Amino acid sequence: MSFTKAFIPYKAYWSTPFCRWQGSFADLHAVEFAGETAQKVLKERNIPAEIIDSVDFGISIPQPSVFYGGPWVAALLGAQQAPGPMLGQACITGIRVINQASLELEAGQSNVSLALTADRCSNGPHLVYPGPSKPGGTPVSEDWVWDNFGNDPWAGNAMLQTAENVAKEVGITKEEQDEVAFLRYQQYQDAVADDKAFQRRYMVMPVEIKNKKGKVVKSVDGDEGIFPSTREGLASLKAVIPGGTVSYGSQTHPADANCGTIVCTREKARELSKDPAIEIQVISFAQARTKKGYMAMAVVPAARLALGRADLDIKDIAAIKTHNPFAVNDVYFCREFGVKQEDMNHYGSSMIYGHPQAPTAQRAVIELIEELVIRGGGYGLFAGCAAGDSGGSMVIKVDTGKA
Repeated sequence: MSFTKAFIPYKAYWSTPFCRWQGSFADLHAVEFAGETAQKVLKERNIPAEIIDSVDFGISIPQPSVFYGGPWVAALLGAQQAPGPMLGQACITGIRVINQASLELEAGQSNVSLALTADRCSNGPHLVYPGPSKPGGTPVSEDWVWDNFGNDPWAGNAMLQTAENVAKEVGITKEEQDEVAFLRYQQYQDAVADDKAFQRRYMVMPVEIKNKKGKVVKSVDGDEGIFPSTREGLASLKAVIPGGTVSYGSQTHPADANCGTIVCTREKARELSKDPAIEIQVISFAQARTKKGYMAMAVVPAARLALGRADLDIKDIAAIKTHNPFAVNDVYFCREFGVKQEDMNHYGSSMIYGHPQAPTAQRAVIELIEELVIRGGGYGLFAGCAAGDSGGSMVIKVDTGKA
């Protein structure tokens, strides 16, 4: 789908820090945390919650009472008037909610939508399903996070195995993956340089964590769970699967976080923008699916579709961000598009700062916006893989009024 009516006001977007699995956000209810964060940000940025027509809420890991989804989190952030769907598409949920909000704009169903995502990989639910046909009615159980990370019921493999399948088929070595992982770590250092100057352009910092009595017990002032990397350290790590190529250093780690983005008409975007001269437009969205067991390949057909719908070529793109749960993803992407590794994922990527599922792609798009503003505008491309050997991609355009 390509869009003509969907715009994002400058600075009307945010992300919390991404905190490592079982870290500082491990005990926070993901929905309540997202509502609290959105309420705070909207107030600070003088965006009245009363103008929000719809909350498109993305979440992939159940939380207590999540059945009430979008309407519940809308009420928590002060937009009691707003209904909205609850969406989930694993790792690309973040662009799926922006797409949904953009569709509503195109169809004239809303003027101001909030695309909101939240997930907590930590302390994921342990589910028990009735098993009436089992001997003695023995129930069927599932660990939502780890069982699903470890097994695609259709392909019959873990997500890690899909990266190994791609590496083997196209000849991607451990050395190549280690080099990409080291580069992404170096690029992330640019995001935290000068007291996190780049991240402070969009990130909610600090996040104060309170106990049941309302007393602040911890303050989180940045991503949590970043692993320092060196070439020597990465080279010393063994492959997770014996005989494979992917180590713990060349893949992401689970995390907890939430993100939000206002999507609205051009007129409303100018009204809500911190700088009306900066125009941010959602241009296109696409999804694709590759062959069974080769998830890391799905980013390429998705990106090609999104570029085609925007009537653009990769050479027209000024900045590229990917969701790269494995370094294999980026090696394959760059080979297929003829892009240099150092020319994409400036300021780091999910392989370095973590992967809380639903918010991951949304943070990447937010960083893409800020990078394009710094560059003076242009087109940006996001592409990422998702569970089920699928992938999604989005093209945005930033006009800073300086061209």
